Amino acid sequence: MPRVPSPAAAHIGERIRTARESSTMTQDQLAVRADIDSSNVRAYESGRAMPSIHTLLRIAIAMRTPIDYFLKDVTLEMFPVSSSDGRRRAG
Repeated sequence: MPRVPSPAAAHIGERIRTARESSTMTQDQLAVRADIDSSNVRAYESGRAMPSIHTLLRIAIAMRTPIDYFLKDVTLEMFPVSSSDGRRRAG
């Protein structure tokens, strides 16, 4: 079964891709500069994986982009919460 990306992962991944392309950097170049695996860059950009805050900061530093650029317009509703995790949504 293919993994369905969360709206947050898709949004952040799109922001990473946009910033990378506007800086004319390849995925491999970003991976080297951020000291992460290039397959992870591809997974983040496609929304298949969510980077940790630590990794997102490394990406931001590598691209000389403020980290808040990647988080702009991310909302709590973009993160799926299963009914079994014990958390409640304000409503």
